[in-house]
Amino acid sequence: MSIYDYSVITPKKEEIALESFRGRVMLIVNTATGCGFTPQYKELEEIYEKFHDQGLEIIDIPCNQFAGQTPGTDEEIHEFCTLKYNTQFPQMKKSDVNGENALPLYGYLKEQQGFKGFGKGPKAMMMNAVVGKFDKDFKNNPDIKWNFTKFVVDREGNVVARFEPTADMKDVEACVASLI
Repeated sequence: MSIYDYSVITPKKEEIALESFRGRVMLIVNTATGCGFTPQYKELEEIYEKFHDQGLEIIDIPCNQFAGQTPGTDEEIHEFCTLKYNTQFPQMKKSDVNGENALPLYGYLKEQQGFKGFGKGPKAMMMNAVVGKFDKDFKNNPDIKWNFTKFVVDREGNVVARFEPTADMKDVEACVASLI
């Protein structure tokens, strides 16, 4: 299996095969509208505007699995993102990223790039404490830990990086830029 064997669903229930992004760099991110990391939408949009014409696609998959921080409908989520952050990248249907109802795409992404930690600093310490409360073994499994976990896919379809929400967005941008 490759990344191109998977698809995502739009809020209008249209299926988009990732095959349609072959030859492009993809940044796939599970998002939330009511999270402390929600301001990353601004930086994601900046990255999108900077690199979209050079071959970048951002695939935004809202998810309500982490502290119920994405409670709205797909339409409400889209309205929030476009009005508050002027997002232009494609937003998909709200979906699960862990568990039995997770998008199959996420099983593949987690298999390709497992969890390597939250890094260092206050945000990392906070996330270790928060996630440790509901998943005692979180350091040893590939599950998505929180909103705004990002996967970067190169033009050949290889999942080359995973960035936890605590990662510096400059590092995410540098990774994308290196693949453009």
